[in-house]
Amino acid sequence: MNHINIDKVACIGAGTIGSSWTTYFSLKGLKVNIQDLNEDILEDSKDKINSNFDYLQKNGVIGESEIEAAKKNITYTTSLEEAVSDVKFIQENVLEKYEIKEKVIKEIDDYLKDDVILASSSSGLLASKIQSFSKYPENVIIAHPYNPPHLIPLVEIVKGNASDKTVKVAKNFYKKIGKVPIVIYKEVPGHVANRIQAAVWRESIDLVKNGVCTVEDVDAAISNGPGLRWALMGPNMIFHLGGGEKGIKGFLEQFQEPFESWWKDMADWNEFPENFQEILSDGITQEMGDETISDKVKWRDEKLIEILKVLDLM
Repeated sequence: MNHINIDKVACIGAGTIGSSWTTYFSLKGLKVNIQDLNEDILEDSKDKINSNFDYLQKNGVIGESEIEAAKKNITYTTSLEEAVSDVKFIQENVLEKYEIKEKVIKEIDDYLKDDVILASSSSGLLASKIQSFSKYPENVIIAHPYNPPHLIPLVEIVKGNASDKTVKVAKNFYKKIGKVPIVIYKEVPGHVANRIQAAVWRESIDLVKNGVCTVEDVDAAISNGPGLRWALMGPNMIFHLGGGEKGIKGFLEQFQEPFESWWKDMADWNEFPENFQEILSDGITQEMGDETISDKVKWRDEKLIEILKVLDLM
């Protein structure tokens, strides 16, 4: 597996994630075969992809000529053989259930050469289990995008039992097309980013449950405080800069004891507390006011595009 210049990919599964990946790949100049079970699903996918194009154009990310070129890069097919037989990289996006992944991966194997990378999208399944479904486990990775893939740069690559060469090629491929891939060498439930999100959310719920603040205030605390810095750098680098000339060592000299005292006082439950749904629902209703979910999603994505432009990630 010496190829680095991947110029044609397959997207297996034409739902929200597969359509988003196809949007991104096609705009990066790659030929894309997108496959699903029937024409109705593919038509729905085409609508999603065209809507993505229109939205990006409206927000000044792409022009009409780029859209036309991207559309020419896409082939829609119900044939799995047609989708995968002439590509170097497969982005598999079927439903996140082992039995469905197994069925699709075993069928894909029938049409593959032994040098094709299969990247399975999963936010929580084990790479080693998914790899066991293939005749070529060394060529299979989990590649978990953050939704939506055509906007968010992060891709979590879970190595599992894949070869070092597979991981290297996949990482270089994603970097080349503008993604920010990280490699997860040890399997853990939820990978990396979702585990961090889960920890922050648990503490957020606990603060509200204990009457420390409201749902609206805890959201405001994140989005108007650390969230702004998190758009630029991760917590380790933030605290390194917070230590002044001594960097992280200086930060720990000053804040190690306070952090340890905070951790001792923080939530450590691993099941949602009683009545949490009602508490969150009431808080979110107040926070949303007269806005609809569609209003909020539109505002979020427009601001996200502005941030990505500033960071030169779009």
